[in-house]
Amino acid sequence: MPTPKFKEPERAYGFDEVALVPGDITINPEQTNIDFTLAAFTFPTPILAAAMDAIVDPAFAILINKLGGLAVLNLEGLQTRYEKPEQVLDEIIQAPDAEVTPLLQKVYSKPIKENLIGERIQAIKQAGAICAVSVTPANTKRLSAVANEAGVDILVVQSTVTSARHISKSYRGLIFSELRQMLSLPILVGNCVSYSAALELMRTGIDGILVGVGPGAACTTREVLGVGVPQVTATMDCAAARETYLKETGKYVAVITDGGIRTGGDLCKAFACGADAVMLGSILAQAKEAPGRGYNWGMSHPHPALPRGTRVKVSSSAPLEQILFGPTSITDGTQNFVGALRTALGVCGMSNIRDMHKVKMVIAPAIKTEGKYYQAIQSA
Repeated sequence: MPTPKFKEPERAYGFDEVALVPGDITINPEQTNIDFTLAAFTFPTPILAAAMDAIVDPAFAILINKLGGLAVLNLEGLQTRYEKPEQVLDEIIQAPDAEVTPLLQKVYSKPIKENLIGERIQAIKQAGAICAVSVTPANTKRLSAVANEAGVDILVVQSTVTSARHISKSYRGLIFSELRQMLSLPILVGNCVSYSAALELMRTGIDGILVGVGPGAACTTREVLGVGVPQVTATMDCAAARETYLKETGKYVAVITDGGIRTGGDLCKAFACGADAVMLGSILAQAKEAPGRGYNWGMSHPHPALPRGTRVKVSSSAPLEQILFGPTSITDGTQNFVGALRTALGVCGMSNIRDMHKVKMVIAPAIKTEGKYYQAIQSA
């Protein structure tokens, strides 16, 4: 007699377990179109810089926008708590490992200054760059109003896990459909990893979804809470929700894979899984222009009671332009991400990102090690 099962876990896949199948035709990479469109904005580089204090300050936001991408400034970070955040960044970078978390908990306990929100946004806008900012759901109503008045272009409402229905003691929490009516600007919401959660969020009228719970190099949510879904499966499930919503309404909601991308190969797989753009964290923290100067830390790290992040040393490897566009002599896929994406489109026979969604994928756990005997010996 078979033993009854309490539950049957579903198989989920990460970037290391799949591979893209080349196309029957190939296209010159220079003739591919990788534009990312979000509402009225079009970005030639489909890459967003994560709303992390070690990555995005006004100067970095201006720079990446000049290179065709978009940076998201954290409105609840050091830039809006301190007149001179560089001094606090120095403290964090120089702190011994054992003292980092208590220090982060301390410096992030300072109140957010609304005047600094306006100043940081204006610094980005006055340089002619598109300005995107990030807030947590708990502070969205208050801070989004301040940001909107300052002229922000794009609002990102982001937490470890965000849903359209949140149960709490609060009489009336954040309702995205009402926020949509209050603000006449694109709204991105994250993070989620499932078809049902993504579809329900899309039905509130938002413009984009951030996909990923815990895959970031500086995030420890999966270790602390045991929560998350590998990014290949998570992206495909949320992309399926996008297609369902598109059929229902005719509105196309952007899917942005956030976290877990280490190499150009990972980035290309994210697009094949259905992503319209990707959000990068620790990769961009390696840029010489990043304010963390070779370090990065998760934005849940300063939590006063249950930190879910860690400071990681990523080192300053190259200027941002080289990381995104090359040229590079690095052979591990950690530079020239745009070149990798265009080449992948070309060899898969796809002319644009929407076509890339159609690329055939196979389950291939040995894709990175097959035939790599000599590389394995050299790295041992």
